Amino acid sequence: MSDPTWRSDIAPDMFRPGFLGWLLVAVRGTVLGTLVFGCFGILLLVRLAERPLFGRQRPWTPQIVVFVCRNAFRVLGIRLEINGAPVNRPGVIVSNHSSWLDIFTLNAAGPLYFVAKSEVARWPGIGWLARGTGTVFVQRERREAGNQKTVFEERLADGHRILFFPEGTSSDGQRVLPFKSTLFAALFSDRLPELWVQPVTVVYHAPQGADSRYYGWWGSMEFGPHVMKTLGTRRQGKVEVTWHEPLLVTDFAGRKALAAEAERRVRSVHPQGSAECVDESG
Repeated sequence: MSDPTWRSDIAPDMFRPGFLGWLLVAVRGTVLGTLVFGCFGILLLVRLAERPLFGRQRPWTPQIVVFVCRNAFRVLGIRLEINGAPVNRPGVIVSNHSSWLDIFTLNAAGPLYFVAKSEVARWPGIGWLARGTGTVFVQRERREAGNQKTVFEERLADGHRILFFPEGTSSDGQRVLPFKSTLFAALFSDRLPELWVQPVTVVYHAPQGADSRYYGWWGSMEFGPHVMKTLGTRRQGKVEVTWHEPLLVTDFAGRKALAAEAERRVRSVHPQGSAECVDESG
């Protein structure tokens, strides 16, 4: 079986923070940790009242997640630029994937629920946060298509807007990898006849003078050092998010055609979108 993780022959730059960098890691890390875990505690308390009143629907707690993600950029010092907006229609969101920062970036625009591989639920710390915020866990194999369809139908029927990354992995942020159509198959449902897919393009701009791949997180890069590098950066770059017009699922003959059009729109405003995309997954 091939390794699904995207890799590059060019290694990323090493993080050499110096005294000021480590001071920023300590200060920003403390503030960000307090923001994330403090608000997560509030979310769990609010969910105690929300669950018996609304069941699987969550009218209150997603707003706490949006608050955290918007303020995370203020803590990090990264400028967030949003073009367009999520539409209030039943369906899913699809985006290119470059970094763990995508979680903050995409949640900052409005309430949504991420789709993640089932293994994430068992990750220390991150799995706990993911479960508490309503992440949809799936196995991405084609043989699980029936189960994926059932899960999507249930969550969409509850009014949830769910987001998945069709590339299947993160990259260095300098390209859009080919979209895999597997999860799109779950959207062709007779139970939910009017579903929309809204493509989103996320572009990270590195700090001035830094490697253009600065915010990308890929291959065998470890999570902890990448977080510290981001926290310890004195003069940050920015992230640009473009929300495209949504696509009506019933306008397409099948999952491959829908995935191809969503990919085309994501590429349309990405700096490297028109370049030939080489699949380096192995």
